[in-house]
Amino acid sequence: MRNDKAAGMSNRRLRVMGTRGVPAAHGGFETFAEKLALYLVSRGWPVTVYCQRGGDGPVTVDQWQGIERVNIPVPQAGPLGTIVFDWRATAHAAQHPQDLVLTLGYNTAVFCARLRWAGVRNVINMDGIEWRRGKWGPLAKAWFWLNERAGCWLGQHLVADHPAIAQHLATRVRASKITMIPYGADAPAPGGEALLARWSLRPGQFLTVVARAEPENSVLEIVRGFSARPRGLQLLVLGHYDPQHPYQGQVLQAAGSEVVFAGAVYDKPVVGALRRHCLAYVHGHQVGGTNPSLLEALAAGNPVLAHDNPFNRWVAGDASLYFADAAGFDVALTGLLRDRSRLAAMQASSLARFEAEFRWASVLPAYEALLAGA
Repeated sequence: MRNDKAAGMSNRRLRVMGTRGVPAAHGGFETFAEKLALYLVSRGWPVTVYCQRGGDGPVTVDQWQGIERVNIPVPQAGPLGTIVFDWRATAHAAQHPQDLVLTLGYNTAVFCARLRWAGVRNVINMDGIEWRRGKWGPLAKAWFWLNERAGCWLGQHLVADHPAIAQHLATRVRASKITMIPYGADAPAPGGEALLARWSLRPGQFLTVVARAEPENSVLEIVRGFSARPRGLQLLVLGHYDPQHPYQGQVLQAAGSEVVFAGAVYDKPVVGALRRHCLAYVHGHQVGGTNPSLLEALAAGNPVLAHDNPFNRWVAGDASLYFADAAGFDVALTGLLRDRSRLAAMQASSLARFEAEFRWASVLPAYEALLAGA
């Protein structure tokens, strides 16, 4: 049964911006937007999600599983197209001052000034500290820094997905303006061993890395550390690696014979099977809040070896193993393979962290309660 506060909000429409739309096709925020929109619709909320479409033409409106979709065509590709889409979505939402907006991410938060001027209440999920990411050049970092400041000022309320992100935002705004709600994850379906045959993998005889091929995700350090000695198992690296790309080429050159590059894999059952049957999950992300890939590893009960930083330590917990560089990863993995009795405790810890913090069944009601009072 719905609580009275949420029931009192049932006639107030929620408009979700900042993603490419639903159904989710790109992971991350798109998956969250889909989960939240479907949950709120099931609870009686009217929900609109802004959806980016390619090409020219008029804005159209349709329905998907009870969610209203405002489809905005954008002829531009890449980051420019995203900026144009965000501007047009903001302009459309500003025409509905009686509604509530949830903005996912702050990359174009300066546009939220239009919502504020129109009297639209706007809750912003501030995501990670984007301007700290090493992949961006000076101009991009300045843009993200400016938009982080704009989002902190323009949003009526801010959501942080991690305690460290909440602490960071509290250096910009008062702490009472911030609510910490992490992301959620689903446990992978059981079975799926036959799906491992594509890479000649055996259950429990490989490690998995799921990350973009970027320096801040420590892929080079992981591959170098793994390849420092024979392991008797394989390291499966998901993602596209181009030998002509400077960083990706370094990763390929550093790989020993036991490293398997799987290419880009988006098929959920396949990724779920890889998580379900790996010996452990390796997470090299250095920047960000609550990373969805790490949550999915916890949900699968994977023992975790992660880059040592406050973001990963809070998510993965004290029973996981941590490393700072290639040598540290070599030491951590070598010690674990010599004492595999630790694996059961690490697996139990991962599942316990997932159950305690990251189930959709607790994350989505927390969002509903926040939005009902916004």
